[in-house]
Amino acid sequence: MNNNIIILPIIIPMITAVLLIFFNKQEKVQKYLSAVSSVINIGISVFLVHYVHTNGIISLEVGDWKAPFGIVLVADMYAILLVLTANIIVFACLLFSYKIVDYNRSKFFYYSGVMFLLTGVSGAFLTGDLFNLFVFYEVMLMSSYFLIVHGNSKPQLRETIKYILVNVISSALFVISVAFLYAVTGTLNMADLSLRVAELGSSGIIAAISIMYLIVFGLKGAIFPLFFWMPGSYQAPPAAVTALFGALLTKVGVYSITRVFTLIFLQDIAFTHTFIAWLAVLTIIFGVIGAISFSDIKQIVIYNILTGVGVILFGVSTMTESGLEGSVYYMIHDMIIKGLLFLLVGIVFSITGTTNLEKFSGLIKKYPTLGWMFFIAALALAGIPPLSGFIGKLKIVQGGFEQGEFVLAFVVLLSSLLVLYSVMKIFINGFWGEEKIPQVRETSQVKSLYVPAAFLLALSLFYGLGTEFISSYIKQAEQVLLSPDLYIEAVLKE
Repeated sequence: MNNNIIILPIIIPMITAVLLIFFNKQEKVQKYLSAVSSVINIGISVFLVHYVHTNGIISLEVGDWKAPFGIVLVADMYAILLVLTANIIVFACLLFSYKIVDYNRSKFFYYSGVMFLLTGVSGAFLTGDLFNLFVFYEVMLMSSYFLIVHGNSKPQLRETIKYILVNVISSALFVISVAFLYAVTGTLNMADLSLRVAELGSSGIIAAISIMYLIVFGLKGAIFPLFFWMPGSYQAPPAAVTALFGALLTKVGVYSITRVFTLIFLQDIAFTHTFIAWLAVLTIIFGVIGAISFSDIKQIVIYNILTGVGVILFGVSTMTESGLEGSVYYMIHDMIIKGLLFLLVGIVFSITGTTNLEKFSGLIKKYPTLGWMFFIAALALAGIPPLSGFIGKLKIVQGGFEQGEFVLAFVVLLSSLLVLYSVMKIFINGFWGEEKIPQVRETSQVKSLYVPAAFLLALSLFYGLGTEFISSYIKQAEQVLLSPDLYIEAVLKE
């Protein structure tokens, strides 16, 4: 097979985004083009997952410049699974947007913004070069700047200023970190960097640079204490945009940490990965504290993003087979379930006009489908067996025990109960109890909003109940993270 197919998950949404600009006043054309593009991208991603599973890692040397001198795109199982998941979530969010984004907003390039966001996310997952990782970050961030302010409400404008300021600073630090690493190693190709950094050994300068990258990606991924910007920024935009942000943006930061600290910065695991483990656990603690403290259902789900990020990174920090496998499982689960929960929150808002639990209750009487969908999603989020969050968290905790991190692993385990409490609070107070709905919409008016949420819920159920079917794919992704030589050989053709 010609490896040029690797670039299609990046090129297709980019071309679609450009085409949509010319049809900004033709809403039906925008919907049709974005949907067709998304379905095609899902099909290509499924094909790539199968091909990588059968034939191993594939790479593309752009412009036929040999690695490590040219730009390289790499599709290993970890990256391509995340690309597939991202495309599925974008498709669901597009379907949701078709019902809640009116013409007055869509004509101002809303769907172009979504497609450019997908371009940046897919590029970040597939690039094999640190500088191009920065480039795709900027594509993703510029799209997110546009989407967060799209609608022009006062909260959106206020939070956009903070969001842009934080990301401009982190981008500047990213460039500085890239420059330092290039000055020390003379390369930015990730596979080549792995070899060069290993040759340098455990030096102070490499340790300092690794911490700089942890700060950069920690700001993007919202790990402790760098998550301060996220609750307000994710609260401001509408549900479909928040679903994209919660499912994709922080996960790109988590993916970047996972990639560089399993491939490049392995010279002093006792220091770097122990540091990541403690940051992960602190992120979990602050996430659950925020989730159980708020009575706003959107804020509860937002703070649960932090908990998910912490759980994933704790699995990465163990550098064990179980921990890394659990991290991959949980990463995909968390992307799906966070997208689902934000869409369900969006449906609640479209019915009641509020996300404050103190202002509504008893929704399940008029909207039983919505209530039970939320109940199942809540159980999956908490990791109740046999739903999608269970196997990943179980493996991560096992990895912590194997490393002797009993206290930290126990915190990860305990977080499941607190996460369950935070989302059951929504179900008990918002869906159960005396019926109190500020505004009532007919069930028929919100039925169409159930479709994308039901799609993600079905996918989550399949992911949890079909663990045996997908385990070989997850195992292959974990092997690349645990054995960086597989990645290096595929890229450098050694």
